[in-house]
Amino acid sequence: MRLLQLLKSKLHHARVTYANPDYVGSIEIDRRLMERVGLLDGELVHVWAVDGTSRIETYVFAGPPGVIGLNGGAAHFFKTGDRVIIAAFALTDEPIEPKMVLLDECNEVVRDMTPYCVVG
Repeated sequence: MRLLQLLKSKLHHARVTYANPDYVGSIEIDRRLMERVGLLDGELVHVWAVDGTSRIETYVFAGPPGVIGLNGGAAHFFKTGDRVIIAAFALTDEPIEPKMVLLDECNEVVRDMTPYCVVG
């Protein structure tokens, strides 16, 4: 058996709504968005800056509508208003279809993103 890390969840162009280095925790994400892409409380996620060079790994917990908040040490890498990509991977021996959404400046879903495009 060969295990691969494959993309399972992605929030594309999420906007950071707050960064609080004095809070215990990591990244707080709108619960509705977590459910939409299959993220679970405590799950490991990667957070990548869209317009900068920061890339971190941290864990996620559910929050209120519209929130993408970075806490503790993670808050030192991003500031309010930054665009980020939040991604999670699964260790699997079978193909999976990732759940991915594109977000607007208010962290509302603009569209579902099709992971693969077959040109024929």
